[in-house]
Amino acid sequence: MTVRRQATPSAPPVSFGTSSGPAEPTGEWIWQYEGYDPSQERLRESLCTLGNGYFAARGAAPEAAAGEHHYPGTYAAGCYNRLLSEVAGRQVENEDLVNLPNWLPLRFRLPGEGGSAARWFTPDEGYPLEYRQILDMRAGTLTRRMRVHTSGQRSLVVVQHRLVHMADPHLAVLRTEFTPDGWSGELEVESALDGDVRNAGVERYRALAGQHLTRMHTGAVDPATLWLRCRTSTSDIRIACAARTRVTAGRADGMRTVLGSCGAAHRLRIPLTDGEASVVEKVVALHTSRDLAISDPSLAAIDDVARAPDYAGLLASHTAAWNRLWRRADLNVPGEAGRVLRLHLFHLLQTLSPHTAELDVGVPARGLHGEAYRGHVFWDELFVLPYLNLHFPEVSRGLLNYRHRRLKRACRAAEDAGRSGAMYPWQSGSDGREETQTLHLNPRSGRWLPDHTRLQHHVGSAVAYNVWRYCEASGDTEYLHTKGAEMVMQIARFWADTAVHDPGMGRYRIKGVVGPDEYHDAYPDADTPGLDDNTYTNVTAAWVLRRALELARTLPVPRRADLFGQLGLDAAELDRWEEVSRGLRVPFHAGVVSQFEGYGNLAELDWDDYRKRYGDIRRLDRILESEGDSPNRYQASKQADVLMLGYLFSPVELAELFRLLGCSMDDETWRTTVDYYLRRTSHGSTLSGLVHGWVLARARRGDAWQHCLEALRGDVADIQGGTTAEGIHLGAMAGTLDLVQRGLAGLETRDEALRFDPAPLPELSSFGYRLRYRGHWDLGVRITADRLRVSVPDSAESPVKVVFDDRAVTVPPGGTHEFRLLTPSH
Repeated sequence: MTVRRQATPSAPPVSFGTSSGPAEPTGEWIWQYEGYDPSQERLRESLCTLGNGYFAARGAAPEAAAGEHHYPGTYAAGCYNRLLSEVAGRQVENEDLVNLPNWLPLRFRLPGEGGSAARWFTPDEGYPLEYRQILDMRAGTLTRRMRVHTSGQRSLVVVQHRLVHMADPHLAVLRTEFTPDGWSGELEVESALDGDVRNAGVERYRALAGQHLTRMHTGAVDPATLWLRCRTSTSDIRIACAARTRVTAGRADGMRTVLGSCGAAHRLRIPLTDGEASVVEKVVALHTSRDLAISDPSLAAIDDVARAPDYAGLLASHTAAWNRLWRRADLNVPGEAGRVLRLHLFHLLQTLSPHTAELDVGVPARGLHGEAYRGHVFWDELFVLPYLNLHFPEVSRGLLNYRHRRLKRACRAAEDAGRSGAMYPWQSGSDGREETQTLHLNPRSGRWLPDHTRLQHHVGSAVAYNVWRYCEASGDTEYLHTKGAEMVMQIARFWADTAVHDPGMGRYRIKGVVGPDEYHDAYPDADTPGLDDNTYTNVTAAWVLRRALELARTLPVPRRADLFGQLGLDAAELDRWEEVSRGLRVPFHAGVVSQFEGYGNLAELDWDDYRKRYGDIRRLDRILESEGDSPNRYQASKQADVLMLGYLFSPVELAELFRLLGCSMDDETWRTTVDYYLRRTSHGSTLSGLVHGWVLARARRGDAWQHCLEALRGDVADIQGGTTAEGIHLGAMAGTLDLVQRGLAGLETRDEALRFDPAPLPELSSFGYRLRYRGHWDLGVRITADRLRVSVPDSAESPVKVVFDDRAVTVPPGGTHEFRLLTPSH
C-alpha cells in the first residue's frame, strides 16, 4: 500500500468545537485534532490517553511502533520495577512505572503485485489523505478516522473506536472499520499482543536501563483468542494479557495464529466490497498478580475475554459508568475555560477513579499517561485530594491509605536520619522508600548533576494536611481517630525532633532542607546541601504540630489512651510540641517574608537580559548551569514557595498561624510579599501558574487571570515545550478544578460548616458545580457576579450549616439559600 504525501495541515492542532446543549456529544465534550502531523503525535498521544484508574493506554496509532514520532504505552497503577544503570561512572538504581505489553497493535496491508504482500501501512511513510482524531470525553472513547491512498483514484477509509472500560477495569476494546472506496479486493489484517517493549518514553532517560519485562510466554486458547504473560524482572509482578479478535461485519477467509517469543498475533484475510464496511473487533483483558480475588493473572485475563460481550455491549456499560462519574463531578463553567476544565477532569478521573480506591497506589505526578518522573508519587496529592474530597471521598481515603501503609517505612527513614516520628520521602513508588534519584541530567548542558531534592521534607506536612482536609470535608472521624491520627502524630513528632533551639535567637529552627521552589538547594559556595528556616517548611510544620495537639485534646479518651500507648507519647512530648509550634522561626527581609534565611542577601538576577537572550526562561536553572552558574546565587525561584501558604490557608487561618509564631501577617505585608516574589519567579513548574492565579484571585488582583490561563493552557498548549508528551501534569490539572471549586468560591469545609468567601474573576464570574459533602450527594453551588446560591438535595440527612460574610444559615434537605454579593470586592 502506498500513501500519498500531503502538506502539514494548516489548521490549529486543537479544535475546541462549538458549545451547545449536553444532550449529545458536542464541542464542550469533544477534543479534536485535524490532519496528521508527526511532530505533534506524542503530545496528542498523551492528551488522548484512555484509562479507568486501574490501567491506561496512550492514544497511539494501533499500527505504530515506538519511535521518533510515536510512543505506545500501557501502564497499570502501582506496577513498578527496579533496575540498575551506570550513570557518570556510578551504579544508580531507579524504580519505574513499567510500560506493559502493548495491546493495541492492529495493522493492515493490501496484496502487492503477483499476490505478494505489500508493506504494512504506517502513517510515517507519508500523510494520509484525510486524518482526524476525536476524543469524546462524555463517552470516554477515542475515534480515529483516516483515508489512505491505495492506487489510482482508489482509497481505503479506516475508522477506529477504542475504549478502556470504566465499568470493568480489566477490559479494553478496539473496533476497526475498513471501507474501500472505488475498488473491491482483499485486505490482510494483523491483530497482536506485543511484549517487545521497554521504558523509552522520556529522552533523557533513554541511556538508562529500561528493559523491565522478562520470562515472556505466548499461546492461543482457541482460533480467536491469544494470550501473553510475563513478569517484571526484580519486583516479580506477573502480568497477563488476553485478546479476542473477531470479524463482526463482513467475513474472514482465513485466520492464522502466529506465536513468537515476545508476542502473539492473528493474521486475517478479509475480502472487501466497494462501499461496504468490514469490521474487526479486538477485545483485550489485562491482569497482574497485584490484583485482588484472583488466583492467576493468565486465567483471569482469559476468562474475562471469553465472557466479554461485543463492542456494542461493552460500549453501553462503559458509557453508563462514565455517566455516573460525570453526574458526581458536575462542573458548569462557560466558554473555553470550561472546555479545558472538562478535559482536565476527564484525565483526573482516568487516573484516579473509584476503582483506584481499592488499589494500593498513590497519586502519580504525570498520571498514567507517560513515563516522566518515572511514575513516582511526589506531593501532587496536595493539589488533587482537595478536589476529590468533595466528589469522590472514597478515592481520597484510598490514596491516604497508600501513605498509611508506608508509615512504618517513613518511621524507619526518620530513625536512619537520627530522628523520631515519620519522614516521608520526596518521591515514593512501590514500597515507600526514597526514590529520588541522586543524579539528574541537564539536557541543555548534557551534564549529570547531584540531586538534593530529597531534602524536601515538607512532603510530610502535605500528607498531614491531606488527612485533615479529607476528614473535614467528609466528616470521617473514624479515619481521623485511627489511621489519620497515627500519621499526623508521627509527622508532628518528626518536626518537633527536627527543630533545633537557637538560644541567640530564642527561636526553633529547621535546618538543611529544600523548599517547594527547588531552584535553591544550598547556599552559594556551600560544601553541604540544604537551607535553613525555609518559611513554607516551618509554617506548615507549625500547622501540623497544632493539629496534632488538637487531636490529642479531642480524641475519645479510650482511643487517646490506646494511641498514646501505641506511639509511646507522654505529656512531656506534647509540651515540646506546644513549644515548638509557637517558637519556629519565620525570617523576614526588606519588609517581606523571606523564602529562607539569607534569601535577601542573594544577588538580583537581570531578568530582562535573560529573557532577551533566551526567550523562554521557565527552566532558568538549566540555563544558569549550562553557563557554569547556579540559581543558588540569585533571588530567583522556579515556582511559588512562600506564596504556597496562600494556597493552603485562608487569610484568616494564615494570619492566625503567623500570630502564634510571634509574627504579624496583615493584608499589606501579604500584598508586598506577593509582589516581591511575583517579580522573581520563572514559573518553571506547571503548578506555579496555578498557585499564583489562586493567590492573586484571592487578593482581588487584576492580573490573576493571566496566571489562571497559564495553568489552564499548561498541557493543552504544552507550554513547557515537550513535557506533556511524556505525561500530563496531574496536579496542575486537578488544581485548576479546585481553583474553581474552592479558590474562586472561597470555600472552606471547617468547623462543621461550608464557608464561602467568593472572589469571582471578571473573566470567570459565573460558574456552578455540585459537591458531595458529608452525607449529602449533589449539593449544588452557583456563583454569579452578585449572587451565591447553595442548594441541598432532599434526603434524610441533617441540615447543612453555610457561612458567608459572618452570617450563618442552616439549609435543610430540599432547601436553597441565596446570598447577595453586595460589591465586586466582597
